[in-house]
Amino acid sequence: MASVNPFNLSDSEEEAERRPNETVDTERSPSDGAPGPPLGNPFSPPADAEPPTLLLSSNRTSPSGEGISVSVAATSAMAGSADTRVSVDVIAAQLLRDQYILTALEFHTELLEAGRELPRLRDYFSNPGNFERQSGTPPAKDQVLGPGGPLNRAGSISTLDSLDFARYSDDGNRETDERVAVLEFELRKAKETIQALRANLTQAAESEVPSQERKNFKSSPEIQEPIRPLEKRALNFLVNEYLLKNEYKLSSITFSDENDDQDFELWDDVGLNIPKPPDLLQLYRSCGTPLPSPRDTVDVSVGVEFGDLPGNCIAQEPPKKPDLSQQQQTEVVEELEYQISLLNNEKQSLAEQIKKLQSEIQTLKRTVSSPPPATLDLGTQNTSNASPASTTASCADHHSVPPTDNGQYLDIRGVSEAETDSAPASTQNTSQPHPQSHNKLRSRPPVQFDQPNRKLSPAFQQALLSFCRMCSDSRLGAEVSRIADSEESVMLMLGRCLPHIVPNVLLAKREELIPLILCTACLHPEPKERDQLLHILFNLIKRPDDEQRQMILTGCVAFARHVGPTRVEAELLPQCWEQINHKYPERRLLVAESCGALAPYLPKEIRSSLVLSMLQQMLAEDKADMVREAVVKSLGIIMGYIDDSDKYSQGFELMLLSLGDPSERVVSAVHQVFIPAFAAWTTELGTLQSALIPSLLARIEKLLMQGEHGLDEHKLHVFLSALQSLIPPLFAVVLQNAPFTSRAKLHGDIPAIEVTRFPRPASPLQDVATIIGSREMLSALLLLYDHQLEHEGTTGWDSLLWVVNQLLPQLIEIVGRINVTSSTCVHEFSRFFWRFCRTFGKIFTNTKVKPQFQEILRLSEENVDTSAGNDILTKATVPIYATGVLTCYNQEEDRKLLVGFLEDVMTTLSLSHAPLDSLKASFVELGANPVYHELLLTVLWYGVVHTSALVRCTAARMFELVLRGMSEALVDRRAAPALITLCSGPEFSVRISTIPAFGTIMETVTQKELLERVKMQLASFLEDPQYQDQHSLHMEIIRTFGRVGPNAEPRFRDEFVLPHLHKLALGNNSQAMETKRIDIATQLFEAYSALSCCFISEEVMVNHFLPGLRCLRADMEQLSPEHEVILSSMIKECEIKVENRGMADAQGSMSIASSLVGEDAKTKFLSKMGQLTTSGAMLANVFQRKK
Repeated sequence: MASVNPFNLSDSEEEAERRPNETVDTERSPSDGAPGPPLGNPFSPPADAEPPTLLLSSNRTSPSGEGISVSVAATSAMAGSADTRVSVDVIAAQLLRDQYILTALEFHTELLEAGRELPRLRDYFSNPGNFERQSGTPPAKDQVLGPGGPLNRAGSISTLDSLDFARYSDDGNRETDERVAVLEFELRKAKETIQALRANLTQAAESEVPSQERKNFKSSPEIQEPIRPLEKRALNFLVNEYLLKNEYKLSSITFSDENDDQDFELWDDVGLNIPKPPDLLQLYRSCGTPLPSPRDTVDVSVGVEFGDLPGNCIAQEPPKKPDLSQQQQTEVVEELEYQISLLNNEKQSLAEQIKKLQSEIQTLKRTVSSPPPATLDLGTQNTSNASPASTTASCADHHSVPPTDNGQYLDIRGVSEAETDSAPASTQNTSQPHPQSHNKLRSRPPVQFDQPNRKLSPAFQQALLSFCRMCSDSRLGAEVSRIADSEESVMLMLGRCLPHIVPNVLLAKREELIPLILCTACLHPEPKERDQLLHILFNLIKRPDDEQRQMILTGCVAFARHVGPTRVEAELLPQCWEQINHKYPERRLLVAESCGALAPYLPKEIRSSLVLSMLQQMLAEDKADMVREAVVKSLGIIMGYIDDSDKYSQGFELMLLSLGDPSERVVSAVHQVFIPAFAAWTTELGTLQSALIPSLLARIEKLLMQGEHGLDEHKLHVFLSALQSLIPPLFAVVLQNAPFTSRAKLHGDIPAIEVTRFPRPASPLQDVATIIGSREMLSALLLLYDHQLEHEGTTGWDSLLWVVNQLLPQLIEIVGRINVTSSTCVHEFSRFFWRFCRTFGKIFTNTKVKPQFQEILRLSEENVDTSAGNDILTKATVPIYATGVLTCYNQEEDRKLLVGFLEDVMTTLSLSHAPLDSLKASFVELGANPVYHELLLTVLWYGVVHTSALVRCTAARMFELVLRGMSEALVDRRAAPALITLCSGPEFSVRISTIPAFGTIMETVTQKELLERVKMQLASFLEDPQYQDQHSLHMEIIRTFGRVGPNAEPRFRDEFVLPHLHKLALGNNSQAMETKRIDIATQLFEAYSALSCCFISEEVMVNHFLPGLRCLRADMEQLSPEHEVILSSMIKECEIKVENRGMADAQGSMSIASSLVGEDAKTKFLSKMGQLTTSGAMLANVFQRKK
């Protein structure tokens, strides 16, 4: 049947279907239905004979309008007198005989638009030989012009600037001999091209190596099979294409010169109807996994002998020769398909002739006898491939209803016994897909109807029935008038009707058609129809939403289960490939999801080659996050079904590529689906411990070596997160390869696994129970695991020994090399060790992990080196051990161990004067969790009451880190008293160390009484005479004021911070020591720069802020001129603000005086809020203090 695009139906086609009366053939008379001569059949009169029904003048050889009108008038007159109509074929023949070529062409075009193509006109205008010039002289007057008539033809290579308009005129018969020579040369070149193409195809078909020689080549690999000419040209083209793509231009030019008989810019030069293979890179990647032969999916059902096919392009042997090469098979199949299309056209023409003959027989027999009009002979119809004829059959749309229904229909249009008995049997259908249904049809008795005992003439009976207004002369009418009577005919009918139904269904309801489309695509016998239906399925909805995509995917899986892997590869995968670069992301998303859903139903070679390459391309090129997310999930499914160990390296690179994706949802899909599936495959390959994990560790070590001056923290996160996702499969490997695995039994009383035994998995695929198989089996293995570790040891347990002796030492070494000041790195490794220890259990952590850390840290009093310090305690090993290992379990003994470790580290670092970065990192990481606030205060209180001033100083500095995020009650009850205790000590250094902690309280606490106590303590530092010469104390206070001032309460800032800064700036003007003066001035500059962004009242601005800036400028004029310029600008800007605010206040007072009392209250409230907006951190706290 003709292919129908359901998304491109024009209104003209639909209108033509709705107006059958305007497109009916003019061959029948409305009165008696007598047909004219049949179209293009052997019984039609010869071209040079005058038909008896036609009176057209053939005296004029030049086309003129007058001749046409006279002829048509004569024809009309004779038609009216004879009460008949002239056949369109006869009119076409007369136009061609008289050389009215343009009129015939227009007539042909109109017939094509009406859907009634004439074979005579089609053959004439498709044959270029009819337009070749044989002679420049016009024919004789009475000569019947043949194919070589004087036709004018425009040059095929003429352009506007190459035309010489002086040589042309309106009369095309005055062309010169030079024009004739050009056309003859053009014709000769075209014929040479055709001959060359035919020679290529013939060479390819005839140069087949005999089967015995092919066996010799296969049995003896050292003997090279000779290359065929077609193969050589194809390989030359691919090699040249590869050279050009990879910038080997000189090599390409040399290669082209050495093969000057080939055009490397046009693939068609290789051979006729040869499909272009993939490029060399694609062929190399897919080598070793050959695609199945196309002959497995070609459906040929033409009853012709291969030897009878015209042309010399096919060897006289069946095309399915078992030892044909894939390329040769493709050529033969394509040539066969071309011949099939020619035979189908001929079959259609013959079917039309049969209909005309049947119509004539029916008319003749009606005049002799009157048989029952509605008798059906199913047996005869079953053996006939032509559509049943009736008095209205000749007006059916032959292109919409092709004769491929195998006669399996009950026609309600009425066929007489005499007609069906005389209908010629068709021999075109030699392939019967469902012989059982045919046998049932043959054994079925004919349907009988009660006949009235009347004596009406057949003509009267027919005329009477014509008032029933049945329509069968359109595509839809023809479908309605025939009832399918077998499964195959139902499939054929659905295949024809669905392309017309789909475009007329609302987009929101098109998913209702999916079952119908899929069933038809599964059972339809024609490959092209199945392909069209699947194309409709994938293009059913323009932008399918999630639910619609799920429905389509469900249908695709059902289709795959029904038809098997071969048809899934041949029919479904091409639909995915076509839409891999679709402009709508929803359609590309459907492709990505389809690849994963169809993975279990594809041949294993296709999974690991074509589908993997498709997904890899989409992952690298697609710009939509949701598409790449679906691609990663489908890749994970592919990894669950792949069994080609050579693809391991490709899978590893895909994992790294997807982990580096900028989208968080893509990375999340990697951890949820891809890594667990890839780890399961590497577990089967035995490379999880030997290749996958060591590869990631090697990349982390390389990253640390390269990042001595700047670590790429993002890459470190990528590799470490991948390692973290591999912990559950690693533990599963340890359990499955343990000495006790064979003793695990499911029956009996097996205790349930504690809910907190394992960390919460990112997805079900990372659940250890899912990896093992069931929670019961995991519970049984865990009992044996704990018993083995506690009582029997690890002897002979290779998988666990690898973890203890290789993995853990390497991880601890890596931890010691990361930068302790990088909170991100510390946090990442801390989370990794926490999940690692929680997964492997408490016994493993206490007996295998903690001893290795403790051996490295070696915490004891004798190890304290007061001169050089303990070097390992200054590295990231301390915070990661404290926060990643010691916090895994939260029982009393675990908390005591953590407190003791932190106390020892604080003491050791303080007494050895070592940097405190590792201790700070531990406090910051633990302080982020409120659960550990009490524990940290316990550690700090140990430092507060320590006998050494160095330890007390360290404790005072640690308070600043833990106060943020701590509850006010805890600060009031434990932190503030500890700080005040430290201030009461004799050492000034300890008191100074408490100032940053007091500043943090002023910044974060809202409790009024507590704030007053802190303010009194800070005031004592500033006003007590014993601190007047404490340079370091003044430095610390100014630094703290600059840090907490912008976020502190406005009243505290205006009444305490700014006035004391003014005093310090004024006192610094009289500082005698230049070094102290420049230190104080620099800190004041930083503090004023931070406070200048705050909202400051006019009174404070005038009395404290501006005077303080002027004092500071006086210092900077002498010490740092570049700072003096900035200060002058700040002073000028503040003065302008004060002036503008004064003008605004004057205008505001006038406005307030003239406003209502309610407006006055509103303005006051808003102005108060305006003062608070600059202190964003305190805005929410204002209303809390007013409660």
